Amino acid sequence: MQLLGFADYREQAQRLADALAIKYSEIAVHHFPDGESIVTLPTELDHELIFCRSLDYPNNKLIELFLACKTARQQGVKQITLVAPYLCYMRQDMAFHPGEAVSQTIIGQWLGELFDRVITVDPHLHRIEDLDQAIPNAESIVLSATGPMAEFLAQRPNPPLLLGPDSESEQWVKQIAKQNQLEWLVASKVRHGDHKVEITLPDYDFSDRIVVIVDDVASTGRTIARAAKALKQAGAQTVNCLITHPLFVDDTEQVLANACITHVWSTDSISHSTNVIQLAPLLAHAIHH
Repeated sequence: MQLLGFADYREQAQRLADALAIKYSEIAVHHFPDGESIVTLPTELDHELIFCRSLDYPNNKLIELFLACKTARQQGVKQITLVAPYLCYMRQDMAFHPGEAVSQTIIGQWLGELFDRVITVDPHLHRIEDLDQAIPNAESIVLSATGPMAEFLAQRPNPPLLLGPDSESEQWVKQIAKQNQLEWLVASKVRHGDHKVEITLPDYDFSDRIVVIVDDVASTGRTIARAAKALKQAGAQTVNCLITHPLFVDDTEQVLANACITHVWSTDSISHSTNVIQLAPLLAHAIHH
């Protein structure tokens, strides 16, 4: 078994290879002036490969994975696993307007045709329960970062109150709270657009509490920021944030800073300065078993 990575996710891929005690090699990528990519694989490949790359900002990455996977097959590789801690295009799971592409189904089927196995962490699924429904033609393994996240919080000096900013976050908040025997609550959210949300806190006395907002994805940061501001207005002493996938597009970091959030913590599913939780042990255990 051999692990192939890309420069944009090198540190995490190397950590995974080390956890698996296998060789790490890197796929070289060159971009032409018009945006086309050329990928070059190592000349010596094992019969079983693991590609490790997170799929934030995915369009170029998907094409490069396609080229790399097809090239590996042409060189006789029999088994290829994709480890994508953040899996793209999972949110668009139905057509909301006539003619709209259902990208979850299209991309999922395409990945299933390329790879024999797809491993990811906490995919953002709305109206389906299992990733097999999005990737029907390959083995799909869904892992949760709630265990490592709970272990991280257990090392903090004071037990916090956990808050999910909306109903979708309940599954993660509940699991982390259960592992550490923490109090947890879930707020309600009404979205009025990509950058405008309304948050209503549950009926609870937040005075002088240390609160950690837990969410799976932070993209624009508006939902978390609204929740944080509401918590501060309700008397919370400190508000921190724990995120699985730190997409952090545009001015997200400034938005969170303006919301008086003391600490923002994330897993290394996507490379970011807030990464404090490494997923390599979780991923390696899934591959071994």
